[in-house]
Amino acid sequence: MPGETRPDEDEREWLPVGHRSRSPVLTDAHGRPITYLRVSLTDRCNMQCLYCVPPGPRSYAPRSDHLTNAELVRVIQAAAAVGFSKIRLTGGEPTLRTGLIDLVRAITVIPGVDYVTMSTNGVLLPRLAAPLRAAGLSRVNISIDTLSPEKMHRLTGGSLRQVWAGIEAAAANGLHPVRLNTVVLRGMNDDEVPDFAALTFRFPWEVRFIEMMPMTGMLDLARRGVVSSAEVRSRIEAVYGPLEPLPELPGNPARSYRIPGASGQLGFISSITEPFCARCNRMRLTASGQLHLCLLHDDEVDMRTAVRAGATQPELEELIRLAVWRKPWGHGLAHGVVPTLRQMAELGG
Repeated sequence: MPGETRPDEDEREWLPVGHRSRSPVLTDAHGRPITYLRVSLTDRCNMQCLYCVPPGPRSYAPRSDHLTNAELVRVIQAAAAVGFSKIRLTGGEPTLRTGLIDLVRAITVIPGVDYVTMSTNGVLLPRLAAPLRAAGLSRVNISIDTLSPEKMHRLTGGSLRQVWAGIEAAAANGLHPVRLNTVVLRGMNDDEVPDFAALTFRFPWEVRFIEMMPMTGMLDLARRGVVSSAEVRSRIEAVYGPLEPLPELPGNPARSYRIPGASGQLGFISSITEPFCARCNRMRLTASGQLHLCLLHDDEVDMRTAVRAGATQPELEELIRLAVWRKPWGHGLAHGVVPTLRQMAELGG
């Protein structure tokens, strides 16, 4: 498969010389460096994953509420100026965004932006992977929750063949190392954990197992469906023996391991049972221009109104600094506090 870079190497080593961030270090009130901005490009998606979109009719923000590409670039310029160096494009499904290639190209040349990545379901990558790579996209995380065509349709409404074609397109066009994100749900796909782990023998990819997070409209499924990372690791070790721990990367929410002899690696994101709030380095910008301070809180700062009111770049930068300072220490799930404002589809994980 394409890609000689080992999946456990520091991502920053892939950056062209001279393009690494020289922005100031931005910290929140708890002393954490905040350098990673997840940018939702749309609340729309061409799938309907059970853990992402509540059952029933779907509602969307009016397109006029979404930031335009020019407005998005302005906000990201301000974010980069104060210290955000990594940008991840999310959704909904980000590949549905009109003008996506030009937007990626514009973001990658913003001073202070080290690299731009994307989280996607992969369906549109067969035609978009090459132009996205040419525009400067570094790599992709692709959601895939089952290796069964029938389960894929049941869990997401989508096609396994299309998703797998997207994974292959990402690898073939240099968007590597490819990361596969799998939300493990009890009684739905947890029986496939060893099969996903086996992919790391075939490909130099990272397969990441994610605990389902309780979002608005999903609390009952989260209570019934969550499978802890400890249980997932135990199931893998029952088949393959002890896993080899890998060095932690700063700000990476995943605990990384390798099965002895595998070319790829495994990651475990344990937001519920092993929270990583102490090393959180991220914030989120919704498609409608709200700076969301923590995935599992409802606090937001309105960037859209400021942009459309004609705020200057220094004013936008100060608004972002204030938002970062307000970032909460961690979620309140242990105390029964769950977010109610937005669905996962609006925040992109």
